[in-house]
Amino acid sequence: MNKNRHIIGELQEFFANNDASKAINSISTIMNSIRIQSKVIGSVKNPNCKFTCLQVLQLLVLFPFFSVKNAANYSSSALCKLFTCDKDMFYRFMNDGNVNWRCIIYSVFRQLYSRVSRKTTAKSDVKCVIIDDTDLPKTGFKTEKIGKVFSHTQMKPILGFKAMFLCFTDGISQSILDFSLHGEEGKRSDKPQGLSKKQANSRYTKERSEDERIAKRSSEYLASKIETAISMLKRSIIEGVRFDYLLVDSWFTCTELLKFIVSRHFGCHLIGMIKMGKIKYETALGTKTAPELIKVLQKTKNLKYSRSIGYYTATISAKISGIKVNLFFYRKGKNGNWNALLTSDLKLDAKEAFRLYSRRWVIEVAHKEMKQNLKLGKNQCRDFAGQIAGISLCVLQYNILSYVKRNESYETIGGLFAEITKNSVELSVAEKIWLLIVEVISVIAEALNCDAMALTEQVISNDKQIKAVKMAFDKLAVAA
Repeated sequence: MNKNRHIIGELQEFFANNDASKAINSISTIMNSIRIQSKVIGSVKNPNCKFTCLQVLQLLVLFPFFSVKNAANYSSSALCKLFTCDKDMFYRFMNDGNVNWRCIIYSVFRQLYSRVSRKTTAKSDVKCVIIDDTDLPKTGFKTEKIGKVFSHTQMKPILGFKAMFLCFTDGISQSILDFSLHGEEGKRSDKPQGLSKKQANSRYTKERSEDERIAKRSSEYLASKIETAISMLKRSIIEGVRFDYLLVDSWFTCTELLKFIVSRHFGCHLIGMIKMGKIKYETALGTKTAPELIKVLQKTKNLKYSRSIGYYTATISAKISGIKVNLFFYRKGKNGNWNALLTSDLKLDAKEAFRLYSRRWVIEVAHKEMKQNLKLGKNQCRDFAGQIAGISLCVLQYNILSYVKRNESYETIGGLFAEITKNSVELSVAEKIWLLIVEVISVIAEALNCDAMALTEQVISNDKQIKAVKMAFDKLAVAA
């Protein structure tokens, strides 16, 4: 394969000739239009490799759309019949600590979002960014940096990583902008990261240069999530992303993040869930905690029922660390528990703040869809760089799917993904059935002491279904 061969272009031609679905054609069209320069990728082409770095990246992005679970399964896939190569090529690229995954993700996002902006005829909607983390469980101790993290969903320590994502949404679709991979030091000094000495020593280790890009990722691993989140937001602003609100849950709502947001020059605000805990707020009712405030508000009959959102609400102006904020309290029904939102936007009312904050759930949906359809967290690379690569590829795949979903009017990412993989699965099954038929006929021919090719032709000519399978396989062979 030479460097001038266009992988996506050849796929488009192949599927066009084979009556592929609208979905796979949409994916091919979008990927063919995305331009990524070699300096953006950052990695240097292996002189012994017949593929360029961009071509390797394109093939890796295509994996889930052709039902390729990982590089080890590539050789048995339909995609391999089109572009023959060895699995080691993919592992070398993914384990390369110099690949600039953040730059690649932002480059693809900018190109996709510029298309969305050009096609949008409606008035610009409110734009939000969301920060949230999710568990990435693992089953073995061989992965570099692996340790135990506390799962808030299972309420216990689990073996794995925490992945923190920065998501962008305009109310119609969403894209992932950035992520970081985290571990936790643990509470016991004799068991760092919750591992015994034997377990810790069994982890993969690799000497790295401080100049490698993966060194920055490694430094984030045990760093404060709040500090890393602020770095992510700074990076997104430098990349040209502008937003109206940052949405976070109670874990991320803090004075550091609030101070950062209100100091931005383009007028963005924070909307965050707050804990009904011991943090005190300066108000006209005195300096009180959230539970104390709601008790006073209830006594003074400052509660309102909002029929449009179905909650009882109460509002009060406050100060925290010298910053003016509004606190909104919400309760479902007369006997429900109180929850509260904090916002730096003093013009918002309780109803609008609730509606905007409800957008935060799109990142939860994104986590679920990436895990379910794109195998987020299932990467088996031992190298930490390989783990970063695996998540980055999921992000690229998700952003492309999100764009196609928006433009082709699919109801869910899952429904779109099902249609995309449908044709590739059919090709793979046809290939396997045909190879099985050939093997059976060869055994029969040997037993009957006759020519296998002649017997094969005779069987095909007398069976329309087998002939159809043979034709499907021949198309793969010709394309390869």
